[in-house]
Amino acid sequence: MMLIGVDYHPSFQTIAFLIAETGECGDRELNHSDGQAEKFYRDLKQRGISVRVGMEATGYSRWFERLLAELGFEVWMGDPAEIKAKRVKKQKFDREDARLILRLMRENNFPQVWVPGPENRDLRQLLWHRHRLVQMRTRIMNQLHALAMNEGYRWKKKLFSEQGRAQLEKLTLAPWASRRRQELLELLDRMNPTIEELTAAVEREARKRPEAVRLMTHPGVGPLTALAYVLIIGTPTRFQRGKQIGTYVGMIPCEESSARKQRLGHISKQGNSLLRFLLVEAAQAAARIHPDWRRRYMHLAMRRHKSIAKVAMGRRLGVRLYWMWRNGCEYSPSLEFGSYAGQLGTGDGVK
Repeated sequence: MMLIGVDYHPSFQTIAFLIAETGECGDRELNHSDGQAEKFYRDLKQRGISVRVGMEATGYSRWFERLLAELGFEVWMGDPAEIKAKRVKKQKFDREDARLILRLMRENNFPQVWVPGPENRDLRQLLWHRHRLVQMRTRIMNQLHALAMNEGYRWKKKLFSEQGRAQLEKLTLAPWASRRRQELLELLDRMNPTIEELTAAVEREARKRPEAVRLMTHPGVGPLTALAYVLIIGTPTRFQRGKQIGTYVGMIPCEESSARKQRLGHISKQGNSLLRFLLVEAAQAAARIHPDWRRRYMHLAMRRHKSIAKVAMGRRLGVRLYWMWRNGCEYSPSLEFGSYAGQLGTGDGVK
């Protein structure tokens, strides 16, 4: 068995290795662009060496993970924060990082994390692609609003109705402002069908998964939020308690308390930003259509602040969805206060 600790960078990687049978060890740097790294691992495969690779969870390493999977090598992904906490020396350079990972693997102290499968990762690209396109469309719409307001018209949502758009196109503008209006409208017309197509794809993928369909029975939760929750959480058995969902998504406050003085800061944001955004938006949608959620939200908003209340309700929703998934139960109005039946349509809180 050959253990390899990898300090991965987009253009190269530094490795520290140990062959358990012979005790041979060393370190070296492998470039990615010239195929040096790929050749090194393929040579190990040809020599029939059993290999276990450990590395920090990082970005831009998808091709490397596919290569190791193709060669049949065992891959351990580690939590970067926990690996950093285990560093004793106040020295950080590539070779030392690789040696640290190798040492943790040898001592069976390597902090492994859950790694999603290829299908899961590809579906996340669908969610991210739609999310980014919606953000781009919002920027375009804001620019059109600015053009109209500069001419003294404040139509808000009516600007993008059939009548509002006709009035926008009739406005007399200077030459460059007119060109800007025309090209922004053309961009908007091209993006809307694409976003609708991606939204339909998200709904189809959500309907294929019973756990996502179950989560969609909760008020405010639609296909987008349910699918993102299922893909990013992976499986509820990863967590022992529902409160751990808030920590995983990064919706708990930072804390620096000492000497019996509690100091809480902003939320940690140490998690998936897309799921965090969707939970907050879905919680606001639930507060609009569900009396109990609206009451809880208004109570928090009056005590603290609207932004704090939104995040708190999003965290509450994340915990509620966790227990629905783990217990295999659908949302029931009897679990809430009153006899509200809920509007369980396609409400996501996200356009």
